[in-house]
Order: sequence, then C-alpha cells, then structure tokens
Amino acid sequence: MRFNRERWALEWQRLRDVDWRDLDVKEAGSWPWLLKALCGCLALLAALSVMMWLVVSEQREAVMAAQRQEARLLSEYRSKASQAAFLPEMREQLATLEEQMGRFRTMLPTDAEIPSLLDSISDAAVDNRLTIETIRLRPTQAQAHYVEQPLDIQVRGGYHQLARFSADIASLPRMVTQHDFSLEPVDGRGDALRLSLLARTYRYVEEGDQASTEGAGEP
Repeated sequence: MRFNRERWALEWQRLRDVDWRDLDVKEAGSWPWLLKALCGCLALLAALSVMMWLVVSEQREAVMAAQRQEARLLSEYRSKASQAAFLPEMREQLATLEEQMGRFRTMLPTDAEIPSLLDSISDAAVDNRLTIETIRLRPTQAQAHYVEQPLDIQVRGGYHQLARFSADIASLPRMVTQHDFSLEPVDGRGDALRLSLLARTYRYVEEGDQASTEGAGEP
C-alpha cells in the first residue's frame, strides 16, 4: 500500500481531528491509519520492554555482581601492591628490630645469673663505702613474655655515696630498674642517710618455657 503526499496529508488531518476522549478499543478497526500505526508501535515497545525486563534482569544482576566483585578485587590488588612496594623496607625494619631484641635479651639475666647479680649490687655498695642493711629477693612475677624478679635493697651512707651507688646499679651489664625510692636520716642525724628502694630485673620467657611459667607469681 503506497502513500503519496496527499494521502499522508489526509491521514495526518484525520489523526488531528480525532477526539481522544471518544476513542473505543472495540472500534479500533475504524481508527485512522496513523493512529493504528502509533498504537502498534507503542504496543511493540511495551512488549519489548517487558521481554527485556524478563529476559535480561538475571543477566543484569549477574553483571552488577561481577562489577562489584571487580571493584573489590581491584581495591585488594591496590592494597597488596602498596604493601609489596614497602616490603623491602618492612623487612629491613624487622631485621633491625630483631637485632635490637637480641641485644636487649643479652641484658636480661638468667636464673643462674641472679646470684651473681646480687653479688654485683653488694659489690657496688661496698665500693661506695655503704652499710648494707638488706638485699633480698622477692617472689617472681610472671608476665606475658617475661618474668619479673623484684629485689628489696636498703643501704646506709652519705648522700653522694648513695647517688653513686644508684648510678652503679643503673650501669650494670644486666638490666636493673629502680623504683619506690625512700631516703631518710639515720637516727635523726643528717650526715648518715638510709636509702630504701625496690629494684627489678627481668628474664625473657622463651616459647618453650611459656607453659612452665604460666600461673607463676607470689605464693
């Protein structure tokens, strides 16, 4: 069926003269040709839209899930690439920390070295001409990665002698920390002073010794 310009003009005029409020689907056969073609196109578009929604919805969800996974994997890749870039520096820092930890462990006395440590503290008091009143061990206290060994120290002497004694303890090869200082005159005289302090030394706990020290503490 061919349409010339006059026929197109006639159909267009019929479409413009349609009263849209009086349209009845039951009389669709008598509608203008352009109106029927327009309704057919709209019905085709609606059918295609429904088909696309029914057929493509599952694929669309799969594509969206793949896109989310791609974004997640890309983020993980960037994070791991950043960590890999700093890996040599982190290994160098770890080697430095292990070296420092090794030096630190050499400063911690073993159980067998505790008596010699007490002798070193006594020698420091004698060298500074102090009178030793008390140097005794307290019960050990087990921590997560080390065992703490407290010591009660009480000596008498002059102010400068006591200061040198404290400095000598701090400079011992084995680590000894000093706490709870108490300084008071002896018998009310100012020339002789009594120094009381709590010293602590530490022993590193190896993994094999962890079970044996667990639960240790003051009786």
